[in-house]
Amino acid sequence: MRLSFEVFPPKTEAGLVGLAEAVGRLAVLDPVYTSVTYGAGGGQRDKSFAAIDAVRTAGPEVPVAAHLTCVGQSRADVEATIARYAQLGVHHIVALRGDPPEGIDAAYVAHPDGFQSTAELVASIAELGEFEIAVSAYPERHPQSPSTDHDLDVLAAKVDAGATRAMTQMFFDNALFLRYRDRVAARGITVDLVPGIFPIHSFDAVSRFAARCGASMPDVLAAEFAGTATSTELAADLAALQIAELAAEGVGHVHVYTLNKADLALAVCARLGLVAGAEVGS
Repeated sequence: MRLSFEVFPPKTEAGLVGLAEAVGRLAVLDPVYTSVTYGAGGGQRDKSFAAIDAVRTAGPEVPVAAHLTCVGQSRADVEATIARYAQLGVHHIVALRGDPPEGIDAAYVAHPDGFQSTAELVASIAELGEFEIAVSAYPERHPQSPSTDHDLDVLAAKVDAGATRAMTQMFFDNALFLRYRDRVAARGITVDLVPGIFPIHSFDAVSRFAARCGASMPDVLAAEFAGTATSTELAADLAALQIAELAAEGVGHVHVYTLNKADLALAVCARLGLVAGAEVGS
């Protein structure tokens, strides 16, 4: 099983040190890449650049995939960020539309001088450099999408524009991913489809976040966490089981959302036999 990890830009210098330490600990797993999320706006962009530097200090053997959104930004702003990524030695970009400042439920309105869609962003990245380009995919309908067929239309447009990998929104029922994989294949969309795995570090927090993203949580998970909403042991057990079941269905690469914490990700991988030790407490 190949792994990749997602981290986010910390707000403080101490957080950057902690991020580098976490990524360094995860490097033992030889990840395909570590993706760094992106915040639009000057100060937020600077935090993303600093986080990329911090990840790179963990060792040259950790490839970086830098996120890039187009919401609220002009083409010139986005192109300047792409140029900065190239200067930082980034060769892999995760191209995303991004959520409006008002939140995921707000309608997307393109910047007057910006990109109308993620597919346009992907095409621009492909024109501006030799980048590997990843995009998002949704085993469950995107909250703003009128239908699952529309979701496939959007994915197809992004792939046609130059994306070669699609990382999915988190999901907690593997049947959702497997059905989605079948629909993508039936549509003739040729893309490396990577499941996004979100270990449930806190049932209440993850439930709220999942609801905002349109990701359902099976009732069985609520029953599992009844009376113990923050069991990291249970979180590691469930995530490892989810990954093992996907591996049995032929999945060879999963993307793990780490929240900048190495302990839980390492515990998941220990249960999969990918790394020794790495236990966490409840």
